[in-house]
Amino acid sequence: MISRRTLAASVAALVVAPLLSACGGDSDAATGTGTSGTEKAGGVNIGPDQNRIRGKKVDEIAALVPAAIRGRGTLKLGQSADASPPLGFYATDDKTRIGSEIDLATIVADTLGLKLDNDEVSWENLFVGLDSGKFDAVFSNVTVTEERKQKYDFATYRLDNISFEAKKGTDWKIDGPEDVAGRTIAVASGTNQEKILVDWSKQNEKAGRKAVTIKYFQKDTDYYLALQSGRIDAYLGPSPSAAYHVATAGQSQVIGTLSGAGDDLQGKIAVTTKKGSGLVDAYAAALNHVIEDGSYGRVLKRWGLSGEAVPKSEINPPGLPKI
Repeated sequence: MISRRTLAASVAALVVAPLLSACGGDSDAATGTGTSGTEKAGGVNIGPDQNRIRGKKVDEIAALVPAAIRGRGTLKLGQSADASPPLGFYATDDKTRIGSEIDLATIVADTLGLKLDNDEVSWENLFVGLDSGKFDAVFSNVTVTEERKQKYDFATYRLDNISFEAKKGTDWKIDGPEDVAGRTIAVASGTNQEKILVDWSKQNEKAGRKAVTIKYFQKDTDYYLALQSGRIDAYLGPSPSAAYHVATAGQSQVIGTLSGAGDDLQGKIAVTTKKGSGLVDAYAAALNHVIEDGSYGRVLKRWGLSGEAVPKSEINPPGLPKI
């Protein structure tokens, strides 16, 4: 079994320039702003000492947090345990969570005057944790959808784009449903990209074209092994992860990019909380504060994600429609 340390080290040994070009920014992580002695791979700090960008408590924003949580002094945060650079993965100590998601969560918690109590669980258990009250927030690349809005409140913090990744050297391009007809494509179960792919397959069948054969695997490494062996034609996943993998592994290429909400709506990634928890206003206010003071932009720049920045956090905007 591959350890989290081995996986983190392998994916972090990137060629910095191509990654940043693909994601639309440059990176403090690549220029050595971490403290001396931090461990690096390909110029990127992947050690446990991240020297993170930090924020300061803003009293009027902290006052928006429900009294019980203010009294406790901690923000119970859920994040996916999967290794998905540059969004979230493990440092070389095999236990410290690093990446853009934890960095953004940190400056939001700082603004709210709370200490992070972070827990990494499987994707489906993120929502179980919200439902049960185990988590006050999920900060883990969750897309706003109309179905999710029935149970959860959202405060947006990043654009959501997804990409098709295929074996390097292919001349196949994907612009719409007809381009995936009859193909075998892998996708993570329960994600917005799965919903889009299922919808495209249905559109193809209605138009008399072949359906998409959809494959599911447990780990990112399994997707990429299937891609290289020819068991799948493409993998559909979040654009940041696709760009990172293309730059680090050198075995694949992005052959199509679209909004995570589909053709007619720009997808948005958001902090997620249980509906009616009283927290969404505090999250949005904290995000808007860090957007305005520049620390938000510095975090995205650090991880090469400046091109996915939002000008303002929105509460419960239009999401991916039900299918």
